[in-house]
Amino acid sequence: MGQIKVTFPDGAVKEFAAGVTTKEIAESISISLAKKAVAGKYNGKLVAYQAGLTEDGALEIITKDSDEGLVVLWNTASKVLAAALKQLYPEMHFGQGQETEHGFYFDTDNQAGQVAETDFEKIEAKMKELVKANLEIETVSYSKEEALKLVAGDPYQTELVEEQAQEGQVIGKKLGDFVDFSNVVTLEKTGAVKVFKILSVAGAYWKGASSNPMLQRVYGTAFLKQKDLDAELVRQQEARERDHRVIGNKLDLFFVDPKVGAGLPYWMPNGATIRRAIERYIIDKEVAWGFQHVYTPVLANLDLYKQSGHWDHYREDMFPPMDMGDGEMLELRPMNCPSHIQVFNHHKRSYRELPLRIAELGMMHRYEKSGALTGLSRVREMTLNDGHDFIEPDHIEDEIKTLIQLMTEVYHDFDITDYRFRLSYRDPENTEKYFDDDEMWEKSQSKLKAAMDDMGLEYFEAEGEAAFYGPKIDVQTRTALGGEETLSTIQLDFLLPERFDLSYIGADGQEHRPVMVHRGIVSTMERFTAYLTEIYKGAFPTWLAPKQVEIIPVKNELHFDYAKQLQSKLAAHHIRVSIDDRNEKMGYKIRQAQVNKVPYTLVVGDNEKAEETVTVRKYGEEQTQAMSQADFMAMLSRDIESYSRKEN
Repeated sequence: MGQIKVTFPDGAVKEFAAGVTTKEIAESISISLAKKAVAGKYNGKLVAYQAGLTEDGALEIITKDSDEGLVVLWNTASKVLAAALKQLYPEMHFGQGQETEHGFYFDTDNQAGQVAETDFEKIEAKMKELVKANLEIETVSYSKEEALKLVAGDPYQTELVEEQAQEGQVIGKKLGDFVDFSNVVTLEKTGAVKVFKILSVAGAYWKGASSNPMLQRVYGTAFLKQKDLDAELVRQQEARERDHRVIGNKLDLFFVDPKVGAGLPYWMPNGATIRRAIERYIIDKEVAWGFQHVYTPVLANLDLYKQSGHWDHYREDMFPPMDMGDGEMLELRPMNCPSHIQVFNHHKRSYRELPLRIAELGMMHRYEKSGALTGLSRVREMTLNDGHDFIEPDHIEDEIKTLIQLMTEVYHDFDITDYRFRLSYRDPENTEKYFDDDEMWEKSQSKLKAAMDDMGLEYFEAEGEAAFYGPKIDVQTRTALGGEETLSTIQLDFLLPERFDLSYIGADGQEHRPVMVHRGIVSTMERFTAYLTEIYKGAFPTWLAPKQVEIIPVKNELHFDYAKQLQSKLAAHHIRVSIDDRNEKMGYKIRQAQVNKVPYTLVVGDNEKAEETVTVRKYGEEQTQAMSQADFMAMLSRDIESYSRKEN
């Protein structure tokens, strides 16, 4: 069959007979490596341990204790789950199964009824039987006709067979009597899946499209050792306690009504109060840093997005245009940058006006699939803390440094500490996604890198993460649920000023092309509120809390008037305060204030009324403190004015 050249991570190159497997290569290196290896990564693609390699390439041997080894384990566990479900529910239909960030799932459609949490124990027991049997997981090939006979009656597997058939053949995974038509990389035998747990069930549209049937997604996780599973279960419990959707429901922050539409959240008074505090903060902060805030339409002529390039590059994420009947096509905007370009272009600009910093809390709409929508963090209507700087080319690095300084000051005020910088570059091979101008890309990428180096900031580089018009600095934050997402971004853009023919009059009296910097400091109001809800665990700092003070009269008939006087004084200083005058026991009211995570609870009775004092209990603390009204107001004011920073 001839020879192939295999390149290893250390740069070494060896020749092997074509058709050699990762397993055989591992065995040729060492017995210990062969025992730990579970798959290969060949030319960047995960390949089965016993799959033949037939062309030259770079090989990384994947061991079971690596992150990708865990992916192989989860792929395997998803097949064991499906096989167990098929034995327990013979009439069940199967969608697709795969790994997740922390485990695996399989989509199902049970004709006899939904899988309930009470069924988890028997499902796990059946999985253990399959594990104990140590069945071989075979990669099998069927003719399309044979495959269709095997899945007859299952509309989802039938659809997969039709889609995946190549030259009349379909690849599947077979363990025992169960066959699943997907070709993910798995372990060789079911016996390797020893430590696992079924976690939950949820609804999921077939292939993520709301126009398709709703299936039931069964989630699970698996690990090599029990201690790793135990740690994951603790992490998941913490994640459930921090999930902004759960907290949002408990604190009555927001809701989504399917009658209105998925991904279109309603902000309740508590959530709206938090959002309003964020909006007021960021507008005041940006104005102080030289940004001019504007309002621009949420609709624009489709031609504007064709000129900007969004129609070409982001059409799938945009809502369909609206035909106004007279030849005009209007589009719900997916981005604010073309609107801010119009603001710049409305006047002839001089170099003396630069940098011209335009900002807006701009509402946008994205055509997200229903299956991808999540609470406030992934929505179809969002309001972005957006801004665009129009600058002279010689001032790029200075402006980038200014924006980073603004961003870090904002992070300090919100007590955000767990983040890292990513320099996001284009993929030079992808000329379809990225504007094809090598000189522009090299210049803009080097400018961003120079600014970061001059400031002495640590960062990592990522190819293929840039915007279509230019590279960017992304701030990657660690979420409370264990993931990582982009919270802030600074993007350098030479392209759109060219497309919109932007110019300013320089000191020499001639027209010059400005450079554009796109920046978002606190993401969208929706995503930022979700992020803060999770990192604070719903216990918002006093300056953000929807209710800052709860007053509890010991007896309404004796102490309500004094409580009302306190409320009026606090409200006059713009404190968000209420009185709990329900006919309940005082201990219950105090506990309820803690459940609602109110920063300060004031109890007022005979002594407080007589001495014009308050008894203060801070959220999360058992002890109380008696103090004068003036001292309490001073403490509360310091707390709010300092943004409740921990050092204060």
